[in-house]
Amino acid sequence: MTRLPGTDRAHAADLYGCPAGAVCIYARDQPAGSGTLTDTYWSAGAHNLSGHDGWHWVVNNRHGGAGATLCHRFDGGDCTGATIPAGSWVAADLGPVHSIRLDP
Repeated sequence: MTRLPGTDRAHAADLYGCPAGAVCIYARDQPAGSGTLTDTYWSAGAHNLSGHDGWHWVVNNRHGGAGATLCHRFDGGDCTGATIPAGSWVAADLGPVHSIRLDP
């Protein structure tokens, strides 16, 4: 996981193409932000994933330090996967990941 310098404050701009306030998933065929954007999530809570086998970039560009956690079950269950702090990104194998939970 990579934490970018100066990202402990609210984001005002895109982060690797992910809009401010969002969490984005990109196909990992190219570097984050230049690959294919597959999903954008804006609201807190659990979001089920489908069709995301293999490696992807997950970019968290949310405000106020809100994290995002990869979960192994649908509806935000078994969230023992990577937690991605605001202003960070991770390359993750989403095959065993069935949902992503965004902190309030």
